[in-house]
Amino acid sequence: MPKRVLIANRGEIARRIARTCHRLGVDYVAVYSDADSGAAHLDGAVESVHIGPSAARESYLDINAVVDAALRTDCDAVHPGYGFLSENPEFAARVTEAGLLYIGPDAATIEAMGDKARARELMAAAGVPVLPGSEHATESADVLLADARRIGFPVILKPVAGGGGKGMRVVHSEAGLPEAVDEAVRLGRAGFGDGRLLAERYVAAPRHIEVQVFGDRHGNVIHLLERECSLQRRHQKIVEEAPAPHLPATTRHALLDAAVRGATALGYVGAGTFEFILDGDGRFFFLEVNTRLQVEHPVTEEITGLDLVEWQLLVADGEPLPLPQWQVRATGHAIECRVYAEDPEHGFRPAPGHAEVVRWPANVRVEAAFDESGAVPGFYDPMVAKLVATGSDRSAALARLRAAIESTTLVGLTTNLGFLAELLAEPRVAEGRVDTHLVDAFTARPVAHSRDAQALACAAAMAVPLQEPGASPWTGALGAFDRAALDPEAPLGRVVLRHDGHDREARLLTRDRAGLHVGTDGGRFTVFAERGPDGLFDGRIGTTRWTGLPTANGCEIVLGGHRVALARRTFDEGGGDASDGAVRTPMPGVVVGVACEPGDRVETGELLVVVEAMKMENRIVAPFAGTVDRLSCALNATVTADQVLVTLKP
Repeated sequence: MPKRVLIANRGEIARRIARTCHRLGVDYVAVYSDADSGAAHLDGAVESVHIGPSAARESYLDINAVVDAALRTDCDAVHPGYGFLSENPEFAARVTEAGLLYIGPDAATIEAMGDKARARELMAAAGVPVLPGSEHATESADVLLADARRIGFPVILKPVAGGGGKGMRVVHSEAGLPEAVDEAVRLGRAGFGDGRLLAERYVAAPRHIEVQVFGDRHGNVIHLLERECSLQRRHQKIVEEAPAPHLPATTRHALLDAAVRGATALGYVGAGTFEFILDGDGRFFFLEVNTRLQVEHPVTEEITGLDLVEWQLLVADGEPLPLPQWQVRATGHAIECRVYAEDPEHGFRPAPGHAEVVRWPANVRVEAAFDESGAVPGFYDPMVAKLVATGSDRSAALARLRAAIESTTLVGLTTNLGFLAELLAEPRVAEGRVDTHLVDAFTARPVAHSRDAQALACAAAMAVPLQEPGASPWTGALGAFDRAALDPEAPLGRVVLRHDGHDREARLLTRDRAGLHVGTDGGRFTVFAERGPDGLFDGRIGTTRWTGLPTANGCEIVLGGHRVALARRTFDEGGGDASDGAVRTPMPGVVVGVACEPGDRVETGELLVVVEAMKMENRIVAPFAGTVDRLSCALNATVTADQVLVTLKP
């Protein structure tokens, strides 16, 4: 067993690895960037090493800085976690060359599986089913077009060095292929340093099933059963579970056998995941091998009772696998959802920020980047936490997860919690009849506009005094109970707040044991509210839980997991002229594409700049037709939120 491990990662995964190290009595060293100088993953480390500026490529992706930190702190092993350098063969090789244990597969295996073209060849040779696709990776649109014609449209373009669905593009016809190739090549170069692509047959509405495998240095390879990962958006998983529901026993056996056969052919050592798609006819095809610990590994741990990080440490140190295949048993069901700092109502746009108040649920396993409050920097993946629920069967686990989401409090941060609650209530999800397109179809539903009216009613309830002994009924935090406001339509007063640039009025009608009755332009609501000692309000509006926090200029409401900010009405809005021509980025990130130059004429909606933030491409387009007067950014430059990128002349 290693004695001191450098955890070459951050956030919830660094904390997860640290927990096992602490339990086993293994010292661990943490690393951090400027953005993470006070992050929770540094707690408990025997040493914390600053490895560079906030941008990942200058800190967590800096191989020299990470290896040097391990050597300077007398570590004997390095755990890469997932993301960042976890599937970088050069990093694995450098760690080994430095005389340290690399807690993962060797560099040759990582390199072979990181190249999707090579992985296809190796798996096909091992008898693992693969999809019809390109024989060789390329950046050439002409070659990929020829491949697509041979395969048949639709096809999916995959960066050969990619992962996590990043850069994948589905192409339905020849006309759309050149633009898709250009975008995917650019993403591949920017994200992985390799723009080569593969074209594969696109399977409509497949299921995404993966198998957890483990190998040791003694030639033993086993599986730890499968996981269902079909609930995803933009090829990024958001809900995972084990075991996979409605999977015929013969298909399950064949999947598990194929994964072990493939891993054995590789001489695989450590934790790995074989990913497959399952079509409507029950046929499965190899997708890729992830040569690391997966985000969703907790659901496997929950049903098997095993600690996969402990297994990684043992195997890396040359120990045999702790269990033979026949002793691996599954009990019950586990479901995990990923909590992201993102805005589902605006294309899941990353929403970095600071969580002012955090209360995680007590009845499920929580893997979080922080416990009571914390920052989500705009430089990294926007995942904040994972909630993992278990039960005797799938229905029990799902019910527990839904209750956990409802009882989670995250104030100050826009998250996908509300979206997750609604998704898990979808009948097809409840029944376990899922595929990789379900989330896209679910997202296309119209947004419930009544939510804003409900949030206003909740804010009005915060404005009403709680009738403490001796309290005056004529005072309130947001201006309610002004005697002059009493009128037949609002006997208890009015509260006016601003939302999306408009004044919104709530009429305070009556109050009884059920709560405060409020009228808005969106209807009449009954709101129950309680204020805790920390100043946070909790309550219900109808059957929906809400949380409220007074802010310097108004209040923030989290309603069923959805965040709504309301501001005090002001009579001087200020701000710049929206037509001043300054085109800004809504979030920090890295410029990965510049589509204009000074003097160019552009039309409304025409692409100007592409900014990658938190693993997502954001297309910055022209707000009106005009001429590019000034270009204020460059390719690969790091930009801050609200920074001017381009200035246009109408």
